[in-house]
Parts: sequence; structure tokens; C-alpha cells
Amino acid sequence: MIRLLERAAAAVPDQPAVITTEATTSYADLLAAARSVGAALRSRGIDRFAVVEPDAGRVLTLLAGAALVGAEPCQYQPDIDAAQFREQAEALGHTVVVSRREELAGDGLRVVGPDELVAEGPVTEAAEAAETADQPILIRTTGTTGLPKAARHDWSVLARTTRDATPRPGQRWLLAYGPQQFAGIQVLQHVMAIQGTLVAPFPRQPRDGLDALLGQRLDCVSATPTYWRFLLAEARGRGVALPPLTQITLGGEASSPDLLAELRAAFPDTRISQVYASTEFGSIASVGDGRPGLSVASLWSPENPDGLLRVVEGQLWVRAGTGMSGYAGDRSDTPAEEDGWVATGDLAEVVEDRVLFRGRNSDVINVGGVKVHPLPVEERIAALPGVSMARVFGRPNRLTGAIVATEVVPVGELAAADAEALKREVRAAVADLPPAWRPRSIALVEELATKGTKTLRGMAGPES
Repeated sequence: MIRLLERAAAAVPDQPAVITTEATTSYADLLAAARSVGAALRSRGIDRFAVVEPDAGRVLTLLAGAALVGAEPCQYQPDIDAAQFREQAEALGHTVVVSRREELAGDGLRVVGPDELVAEGPVTEAAEAAETADQPILIRTTGTTGLPKAARHDWSVLARTTRDATPRPGQRWLLAYGPQQFAGIQVLQHVMAIQGTLVAPFPRQPRDGLDALLGQRLDCVSATPTYWRFLLAEARGRGVALPPLTQITLGGEASSPDLLAELRAAFPDTRISQVYASTEFGSIASVGDGRPGLSVASLWSPENPDGLLRVVEGQLWVRAGTGMSGYAGDRSDTPAEEDGWVATGDLAEVVEDRVLFRGRNSDVINVGGVKVHPLPVEERIAALPGVSMARVFGRPNRLTGAIVATEVVPVGELAAADAEALKREVRAAVADLPPAWRPRSIALVEELATKGTKTLRGMAGPES
């Protein structure tokens, strides 16, 4: 991170590095602030710390300053509840949090303001000498249950994906992910590597992304399929025409055929790519042919010994050693290596020349002993003309253990008769599926449950 920033500051010092709701910061100013942060961390003896900060400019300053002196930062979502934060910080052993939220302080937990670190002055010679040391970063997962895990990475390893990046000064990327997410970190790195400009509104909701798309002359957007569904629905609701883009990158979830078609219709001249990556395993594969899933060419085989992926008994496996060095703390759930490979938890199927995603192990719904994968059911429903978005999940049932339920966001407001007609269309769309796979409950809703810009599937509570 610090190396990328130094190169960008030398090449385009006065260009905006990041544009946020609060400020616009040039590469030269960002580097100067990062050096001050590095000096402050070293002088205060802070070698690892938590970060709770909504402004991406300040986040970049903290990450680069920490990398300069080999300190380990770990971001938490900026709107996290104070009590929840203290619980999670204790689990990860954080005693210092860099934040503007004083209420985060607690027993054994000290708050340091980000501007306080910048104000201490430029980096010292001793701090500069630390540039060759390890540059760790802790990235928390977005688990839906229990305490999130935290994967330990190193900037030198993460930066491998930027080695072939071509400088494109002035290219503008939207930060649709949180910078605390692995995908957000990837976007930060890429923008630094191409010496572009990061446009990072806060909050980072699809409606804010649409505002940026309409008003900030964006060239590229990287986001989850769920984010794009909400953004496109917001654009339809406002009745606005979408400006052209150079690049759209989809990741974090499987991209359905109907969404890819909708994006192609909205952005006919845009390159649309899909990436496969995770917090634990890093960035693994990408495809830019506009079709769902990955090419079978990305799989390991005797003819492709450099392949990083395999499909074993319906699950995707990744070559070990491609991502994190391990989870923080003494965890027993670190992915186990088997013959040089690690199971990802992603379900996949090879169909002709494609590797198609079928969801996550944790999403599978057990209906009377029948394993139901929500994603294929959801894709059928979401493809209906009257459906804007759909979510398929499990609901506890006394007799079968669970039933399949779906929430559907219709296109526009519907009268009662139209609502019943849409429900009939949903039932018809899944009528040829095995009985256990057909939704027993169909609810028309105004919005879907999400977490970290991803649609929530799997099992939900009785009242979901």
C-alpha cells in the first residue's frame, strides 16, 4: 500500500487520490499524512490497532501509515454499535482504536483520533527504515452469525494482483464496498496502482452510488450483484438515464443471467467482469465474457497445472497458500489443508464449459432430509419480468425441520389482484422443481434483507 502511494504521489502529486463526502485529498497530501501517521504510531509504540472510521480518505491515510512502519490495522464497520465493538475488539485483543467516536472507549480500550496522529508531524528516519519490514493487515470477515473472524494478510502479498496494472491517471472508481471488506481493500489497492481517483461517498448505499454515478463522472464501478440490483432498481424508480462506464466488476456473490443481461442492456459498451475472491483465499480468478460463472479453463488439470481451483464433490477447492497466513487468535476453524488444497465452502457445478456457483454450504436448507440450494431457485424467480429482486431462504418448520420461503420485490406498486397474479407467476416458474425446492411461502416486500451488500440466504428465524 505505501509503495503504491509513493509511486502515485511521485507521478501525479496534485491529482485527487480520494473524493469523499467530507473532503478531496491529493496524492501528495495523502502521502504526507500517511508519513505523519507512521511517525505517530512508532513514537507511541502502537504496533496493532482497530479502526472505526467512515471516511475513506482517513482510512487510506491510516492503512498507508501503518504499512510504513509495519503496524497491523484492523477495520471494523464504521456504524458498529459501541457495545458490540468492545466485545469484538476484546476477542481480537485490540486495546487501541483509531476513531472519532469517543464512546467506543472502555475498560482497557483507548480511543485515539485519526487527526491527532496526523498532527504529530512527518515520518522520522527510523520509521522510514521500517518500510522493508512486514506490512500486516487484519481483515475481518462478514459472517452472519457469531463473532466475525479476522484473516491476517500482508500488503506485499495482496499487492501481487496490481503488478501488471497500467497507470491510468484520472480514471475514477466508485468505492461501493466498505474499505473494511476484502473487496474494498482490493479496490483501494487497484486505484492506487493505476494512479486513479477513488470516489467514496458515505453512506455506501446503492442510492448514494447512483448519486455518484450521476454526478461524479465515474469510469468504473466494482460491487456485488445485490448492490447492482438495488442501484438499477433505484435508477428505474427515479426514472433517470445511466451514464456510460468503462468497467463494471462483479464479485462477492454469484451473478445471475438476468442481472448480467440487465447490466448489458443498461451499459452496452461497458466491459463487464466477474471476479472470484474471498477474505481468506484472496483474489483467485476472473472472467470477462459476460456469461455466468467461471470458465472451466480456470480449473486445475494435468493440462493446466497452474490452475488454482478444483471442484470436488460439488464444492470448490482452492490451492493452499494463495491468501491469508491464518486467522487471528487461537482458532480451531482455520480451513484445513488436504493435499495442498483447501475447501472454500462454495458450492459449484461444472456444466459444459462453465463452473456455475450454487451457493454456500451454510446457505443449504434441509427440508425433510432434502438439501435445497437457494441460489438456483432465486435465479428463476428474479428472472421474471415483474420481479425486481428476490431472496430465497429457509424458515423453521415443525414437521420437516424447514421449508423454503421467498421474499420478492415487485417492479412498481401492485394492486391486490396484480400481487396475486405475480405470486402465481412465481409458483409457475418453480413448478418443475422437486417439491421440497418449491417455496411454500411467497411474500411481496419493498426491500430485501442484506448484510455487507450481500443478499441473506440460508436459514432465518421463525418470524423472518
